[in-house]
Amino acid sequence: MKAADQHDDNHALAGEYVLGTLSFTERQAFEARLENDPALQQAVRDWEERFFPYNALTEPVAPSDFLWPRIQRSLDERRPAPVDTASLSNPPVQAPSLWQRLGFWRAVSGMGVAATILMAALLLLQPLGPVTPEYMVVLLAPQNQSAGWVVQAANRRQIELIPLGTFEVPEGKTLEFWTKADDWQRPVSLGLVEPGEPIRLNLDDLPPLEDNQLFELTLEDATGSPTGLPTGPIEYIGRAVEI
Repeated sequence: MKAADQHDDNHALAGEYVLGTLSFTERQAFEARLENDPALQQAVRDWEERFFPYNALTEPVAPSDFLWPRIQRSLDERRPAPVDTASLSNPPVQAPSLWQRLGFWRAVSGMGVAATILMAALLLLQPLGPVTPEYMVVLLAPQNQSAGWVVQAANRRQIELIPLGTFEVPEGKTLEFWTKADDWQRPVSLGLVEPGEPIRLNLDDLPPLEDNQLFELTLEDATGSPTGLPTGPIEYIGRAVEI
């Protein structure tokens, strides 16, 4: 296997490990490799850092009183027996991973499952390579909080709108793409969107992209909004998160 192919496989495998989608056997095999593979350890840290900002997408939700004790009991049952380190001259000390800390899971317990699956699909199927996006936006349907689109930006002047599925547009209607920063007086149209088709846009005529900037898709007449402002219902909406 070529070195580049091996790197891509390890990158994807590390992402699945961080997301917790590996089977128990696969996870055991991965963790055995992880102990002595610095490159794999770095890949895991990179994935942890990439996913961490998305706990800002939704407000945390307090779990029920019995949930965390159950999780703690499960962790205790899986914890290996104590190792006698007296005979070890320099026993290794390793800080717990971000994704292994109970406190972290408490903090992100409000993150929508759809958003998590979305990020997994996007990042695993389209590896980021050497360029990490500066900003990401998950566009959710207000009615049910399901993820429909993602906006990613490798820099503050260019964005890419990526569909995560299909959307049925009624006859005589179209989707229009909008954005608005916090200090703007009104939203600005970024054009019409074909359902299921990605688009790449330059923001040369707008201020640079910023954290918390609003993006939305509204349902408008076939030729777009007649007023230059959103007039139809919001189908998908989200705010930019700086990576």
